[in-house]
This record gives sequence, structure tokens and C-alpha cells, in this order.
Amino acid sequence: MLGLIDAYKHYDKSLNTKFSTYAYYYIIGEVNKYIRESSSLKVSKSLIDLNKKIIKVKEMMTQKLGRNPSNLEISLYLDVPENLIEEAILANNEVESIEDNYNDNMVYDDTSPTILDLRSEIEKLSPEEQKLLKIRYYNEFTQMETSNILGMSQVQVSRKENKVLQKLKSRLVS
Repeated sequence: MLGLIDAYKHYDKSLNTKFSTYAYYYIIGEVNKYIRESSSLKVSKSLIDLNKKIIKVKEMMTQKLGRNPSNLEISLYLDVPENLIEEAILANNEVESIEDNYNDNMVYDDTSPTILDLRSEIEKLSPEEQKLLKIRYYNEFTQMETSNILGMSQVQVSRKENKVLQKLKSRLVS
């Protein structure tokens, strides 16, 4: 809407241009501005513009070379330092959640010595302690939900959980 209003304010009928053609650039400008400003990370306009050039050059060089060009080749073509090319590419990448990245890269190997040691130590806990861990970590309930299931306060769950985790930690470290 802001682009449309701006275009309306600056439109001159005497130039023999359709309003829609004239307004297009104002609207696109406002959309790009909104995207830039609403991003979770602020990236300078110069890096955004450089990244656009990099994308165009990369496409052109890929066609000519028959392969993806290196950052060094792109930097030589654009006459821009290679570290600035890398910075522009990195700055314009989508933000990833650390949690997603961590979970995607986790390898679940039930036969690793660490997993086997942990299982062995959990089996040595009292049935009450095992139940607490099962509810909290296998069923993924909150401390509050766990307290309702076990019939105790959330504070008691928190304290017992900390004791059990400390017990496991000390057994596994030694």
C-alpha cells in the first residue's frame, strides 16, 4: 500500500505512462524494503546488492564453464575481494535454528558405548527414579505435567530430577 500511495503522489499523467507501469517500481521497492527491515538479522543493502550480482554472475559463469564457479573466480570477475564475496553469500543465507541443525546432525546409535553405559546406569536406579526419567525424557512431559502424574509438586519433581541426573552424571564420569 505504501508503494501504491507513493506512486500516486509522484505520478505525472503528462509522461504518457500507464499508472500500473509507473507504480510497479514503487511497490517492488516497498516490498524489498519491508523484507530487509523485517528480517531477523539486519544485512546491509550493499551486501544484499552484492549477493544479487553474485547470483547473476554465478549463473552466467556456470553456463560458460559447465560447472559452478569458485568464490575466487567470482571475486576476480566482479573485482571484489574474495572475503567480501563469502561475507555477502553468508549474510544472505536463511537463518537456521540451532536446534534444528543439532537435531538434523544427531546420529542415534543404540549400540554406542555411551548409550549402553547410560542404559546400564538407568537400570540401576530405583523404580521411582526410572519412572521420573521415563515421564520427563521419553514421554517428553514438562515438570508440571510430571508432577500431576506422580502426585507431587513441580518443585519436588525438579529437585528429584536434578538428584537423579547428578547421580547418573557422577556414575558415568567416574
